[in-house]
Amino acid sequence: MSNEKIAINNEQLTMNKDTVRKPKTFTGKVFYLLFVICYLLFAFSCSSAPKKPAEIFTERNVAASQLNLANQTANRGSYDEALLLLAEARRLALSTDDPQLRIKTSMARGNILFSMGRQDEAFKELENAAAEGDTSNETILTSLVRIYIIRAQLRLQEELSMNSGTAINELIDKLNREINAVRSDPLASAAGYVTLGMAERLAGRWAEAESAVKKALDIHDKGLHLEDAAYDWFLIGSIRSMAGKYDSSIEALKQSISLDRRAENGFGLASSWQALGDVYQKAGKTGESRSAYQRAAEIFRAIGFIERAEKLEGQIR
Repeated sequence: MSNEKIAINNEQLTMNKDTVRKPKTFTGKVFYLLFVICYLLFAFSCSSAPKKPAEIFTERNVAASQLNLANQTANRGSYDEALLLLAEARRLALSTDDPQLRIKTSMARGNILFSMGRQDEAFKELENAAAEGDTSNETILTSLVRIYIIRAQLRLQEELSMNSGTAINELIDKLNREINAVRSDPLASAAGYVTLGMAERLAGRWAEAESAVKKALDIHDKGLHLEDAAYDWFLIGSIRSMAGKYDSSIEALKQSISLDRRAENGFGLASSWQALGDVYQKAGKTGESRSAYQRAAEIFRAIGFIERAEKLEGQIR
């Protein structure tokens, strides 16, 4: 089960077409007054005068919304698009010189770059975020960045099959210190527990790995973070599969699928169906494996991941 999903919710604004009204007829005076108002608004918007606090706050809100959208887009596998969205969030973070936004945008960019296989750039971006956190005395955010640095190091060790017990235990010691530092922030704590689960999985300590991820799951369930909870179940399914517990792994992946359906996360659904196919194959259930792969391929194709769909279709033939 080598396929990994990454682990932000974005509110969408909708307009009911029945609420759109037809414009009323303007008189000459009203039209002239509107023209003057529009002209003045335009003139003031082009002014070089210092921005008022409300305007700066609006830019920060825009940056935060853009950042959330970039993270959600990355969680759904569209990394290039996520980087484009993140570029605007980063510009606004720099223009307002907001330390928290500077840290969060660098952290997000580092995580996305790592998922794209650009490890050197990713670690540099994450180290920059940690340095900004130290300078700004943003202790919780700094610890969260360090948790993601450790997660990247673990993923790199896993990819290179460098699962030295001593190295992993050293990372776990560092990780526990960072988890202690973020205990007042539930979501940061959850990120720490997920990373701890990854570390224990890499060390082959299956019970400890699942226990850590379930702590994150409790937090995500209570906060109704559906996509994050779906990823937790995906990770639990991976741990159980590696431990040879195929039936319980299948149950975990079905939980992941159920949550991603509610969240309408196509990338998460396809990834879990593919993982389910892997587990069925390990369990010797060839028919179920083919059906799961077919389902994953259909979803990947529907959301525009054609290469992944074709690869899975090739496995089915």
